Amino acid sequence: MPSRSASPGLPNRGRVHYLSLDQGLSGEGSLTRFRSESGLPPMPLTILSVAFPLAPVARDAPGTGERVLSQLDGALVASGHRSIVLACEGSAASGELVAVARARRPYDERALWSVREEHKRAIQGILFRTKVDLVHMHGVDFASYLPPPGVPVLATLHAPADWYPPEALRPARPDTWLNPVSDAQAAVLRPNPKLLPVVSPGVAVAERLPPHAKRRFALLLSDLAPEHGITVAIDAARRAGVSLLIAGEVPGDEEHARYFRDDVAPRLDRHRRYIGPIDETRRRRLLAAARCLLIPSHVDDTAAELAREALAVGTPVVGFAAGPLAGTIDHGRTGFLVSDDTEMAGAIATAPVLDSHICHRVAGERFSLARMLGQYFDLYSYLAKPRESLMAGQ
Repeated sequence: MPSRSASPGLPNRGRVHYLSLDQGLSGEGSLTRFRSESGLPPMPLTILSVAFPLAPVARDAPGTGERVLSQLDGALVASGHRSIVLACEGSAASGELVAVARARRPYDERALWSVREEHKRAIQGILFRTKVDLVHMHGVDFASYLPPPGVPVLATLHAPADWYPPEALRPARPDTWLNPVSDAQAAVLRPNPKLLPVVSPGVAVAERLPPHAKRRFALLLSDLAPEHGITVAIDAARRAGVSLLIAGEVPGDEEHARYFRDDVAPRLDRHRRYIGPIDETRRRRLLAAARCLLIPSHVDDTAAELAREALAVGTPVVGFAAGPLAGTIDHGRTGFLVSDDTEMAGAIATAPVLDSHICHRVAGERFSLARMLGQYFDLYSYLAKPRESLMAGQ
């Protein structure tokens, strides 16, 4: 089978092995060994993955960045590569975990400075002891602990673009590259010579829909922050006369505690309930049983991945047309894109008319985990090439 060039958007630098999953990826997200489409075994790489310092890495972590890092770590190990994960205490890794102390709440400026300095020292120590082919950074604060020049760095922008300082989005450090996670995010960042192709989060899609019967409740999975539109969802569900379950954490600072106490809690009743943080098993069960998933945020770039998880289990999604879902949801087919809370209430009431099997099929065709892993492996292979030819393009 002929070799394939790098992913669309990457300069053609000769043979770059495209890596894909063998058949057999289960709906539970288990990973089989990667192979290159050329039929040749890929060159072993050593990848250092650096997590956001405040969030533990795990397959069922609430944050998209932590889940993607965990998925990549598992795929690297399954493929015979060396994976080193730098993350806070409480993390889990398939490869080699280098754990650093987790900051205590509240996260004031001194605590944040301390954990970032610890991350910086840990990165430098790993690079001193180990020949690393690529550093892949996942934290919104990655620019605070970039390593010295000498090893290529890929930073994935899991958060909205305006959450990053301007200097992070145009890094002065040589051989430092950015990849966006959505077309909308990429459009905001262009033109930018450090920008690589979009790699959207992927989801495990079972061959068949799970055998859960749909129930009457709508579901909201989110940290309870004002920018996530929690109160909008509660009001819309009440207007539609539909039960709502809200699962997620209340962030530990006083501002978010006040938001929950003053704005969210007074709206809750026996039909609109906050159930707190949930584990991955219950998350998937609720996603499969819900009449629809609500994503009322206008700003959260991680919402698209959550929407794809819902589609993968046959659950339609309701969110704002001006938000991050425009490239994920087919209006009237896999969900509804609305303009205000009145339209959201109507969409919640109408959601059961949408076909769960169509939602599931679209997820498998467009948003598979195998596709995401293959695209990241393309980037790894490309960026780990000899530095001279890459640097010439900067």
